[in-house]
Amino acid sequence: MQGEIRNTQGEYLDTSFAPGRAEGKELVVIGHGVTANKDRPWLVALSEALQDVGIASLRFSFAGNGASEGSFTDATISKEVEDLGCVLDSVADWHVYYVGHSMGAAVGVLRAHMDVRIRGMVSLAGMVHTRDFAERKFGQLRPGQDCMWEKEDCPLSQAFMDDMKEIDSVVGQAASIEIPWLLVHGTADEVVFLQDSIDIQKVNEGRTRLVKLEGADHVFSGAATQQMTEAVVPWLRSFASS
Repeated sequence: MQGEIRNTQGEYLDTSFAPGRAEGKELVVIGHGVTANKDRPWLVALSEALQDVGIASLRFSFAGNGASEGSFTDATISKEVEDLGCVLDSVADWHVYYVGHSMGAAVGVLRAHMDVRIRGMVSLAGMVHTRDFAERKFGQLRPGQDCMWEKEDCPLSQAFMDDMKEIDSVVGQAASIEIPWLLVHGTADEVVFLQDSIDIQKVNEGRTRLVKLEGADHVFSGAATQQMTEAVVPWLRSFASS
């Protein structure tokens, strides 16, 4: 595993590596959602559950988030797609599977659409319709003045809003993705609606599997954390065992 990872702007990306079996070649790269970081409880829990079955994982914070370098106001989906590419560059000797949560899942779709190094993918409460999300959650805020969800360290930028609107939706790219793909979404998610995952399954029938977690919220809190890991880990383990 390469030590320090930097993106194309030279910004350091904070990472946490959890080793698997000594002979294992599979690596699960885990990306977070908007205003989050690599140390969110459900992502740490997933990493630990993977390690318990001998699968290595690498959690990382996109630039401008957590302890990674860069400005949060530059943290757009398009830039994070580039960040993920730099992470893949650093793990070239591994067989990589990507797990993305929320906006991090949209990042994964756009990366997998053009990057064959991702062999399989998991979308956790995956964001699909980016324009709708931005308008619904932040449309009443003033870029450059207001903050996302009133978090002082997460100022809303015009660059973020413009990028979300320009992308509009990743459903078109999703239709052409041919790798194995697991969708996990809570039925009580009020941040990214379950319909986003349903729309992915509709356009990528036959290659995706959708697991609906009854009563689970956007961050898989409480008992939903274990339900999420119980859905994801065996699915990923099937590739490590093959």
